Amino acid sequence: MRVPILKQGEYLIASIQSALTDQELSQLKDDLLDHAGRTRARGVVVDVTVLDVMDSFAARTLRSLAHMLDLLGAATVVVGIQPEVAFAMVQLGLTLEGVSTALDLEEGLAFLQAKAA
Repeated sequence: MRVPILKQGEYLIASIQSALTDQELSQLKDDLLDHAGRTRARGVVVDVTVLDVMDSFAARTLRSLAHMLDLLGAATVVVGIQPEVAFAMVQLGLTLEGVSTALDLEEGLAFLQAKAA
């Protein structure tokens, strides 16, 4: 199942709707890179609110996606990490180093707008 990618002004919003396999995460990365390149997006929000688990592959994929988008000129913010997921990530030593995060979509968009100013 592909993750829907919406365009909101100069930003892209990818809202994950269910747990994703490694292949689906890789597809999301490819799709976002393609959309960001074609639309010349200035920022990308990845909403992970529905995820109740963040494994090492998912964390690594989000980290590399953010770095690739940065090279395309698009800032990235991951929103909606649940408290239990954050706790488990810290316990497992998983980091999103170099990736901006926000509590929800509204704060994520505000972050991107402030960064663009």
